[in-house]
Amino acid sequence: MTAASSAPARSPAWPLPRSAVWLWATQGLLGTLVWGAVLTAALLFLPTDDAPLSALPWAGPLLLGLYAVGSIAVQPVIRHRVHRWEVTDEAVYALTGWLTRTWTLVPIARIQTVDVTRGVLQQLYGLASVAVLTASSKGTVQVPHLPADVAERVAADLARRAEQVRDEAT
Repeated sequence: MTAASSAPARSPAWPLPRSAVWLWATQGLLGTLVWGAVLTAALLFLPTDDAPLSALPWAGPLLLGLYAVGSIAVQPVIRHRVHRWEVTDEAVYALTGWLTRTWTLVPIARIQTVDVTRGVLQQLYGLASVAVLTASSKGTVQVPHLPADVAERVAADLARRAEQVRDEAT
């Protein structure tokens, strides 16, 4: 169940590793480079002496600098402070979002699939994401950017426990 509007009984206990901050900062840097290339192309190829674009030579770099500070320095630190996860005997919990907070709980008995994903940047930082899926489209828990060995152990443990619960139910 996802409850973005109501507060959970308690927050999940475990924070993400510090290397997640570096991954988010790298993503922010890459985004800044892309927007910098777009700005450079606009400054080179668009006439900036017309009224609508006359502010582009000074406003563009200013906005790019603000974007860089936000996406490289501020956002990763805030995200690290607010993202939490936990696996208990009964459920998997995740608290995500730095602007919109989402608290998600999936009971072990509802788990159908557990996926481990490692993107290119995650591989660079030795991280992986765990997705715990249920039959419900709203019942998925994403735990991003765990250390790869922890993600594999969590996924194997959850799959084993979900299988045991299914066996006990039959």
